[in-house]
Amino acid sequence: QVQLVEFGGGLVQAGGSLRLSCAASGGTFSSYSMAWFRQAPGKERVFVASITWSGDSTYYADSVKGRFTFSRDNARNTVYLQMNSLKPEDTAVYYCAARAYGLGWREGSKYDYWGQGTQVTVSS
Repeated sequence: QVQLVEFGGGLVQAGGSLRLSCAASGGTFSSYSMAWFRQAPGKERVFVASITWSGDSTYYADSVKGRFTFSRDNARNTVYLQMNSLKPEDTAVYYCAARAYGLGWREGSKYDYWGQGTQVTVSS
């Protein structure tokens, strides 16, 4: 069983930056594909970014491409989402997800484990 805990959410002004972290425990982290999803109030959860279990490929939603960077540190069992040039429309609860030997899928249904989420609020 894998446990995921997100850190780093908060309140930031438009144009600012935040770095989210997701720490994993209880599994072989290096074998897990990881992803970030987000859910804004009153809206469905949507894909943000993913990274393959091997770390050789990352994928981004068009809305964040060029602004967000997804990386992993297998030595620390942690993934990071560096978010730059934040916009008010980035406001949401951000969730970390994991799937063994995943290929960086964009569908939330493909992921087996989820964190509790961390709130990101971008003020205009």
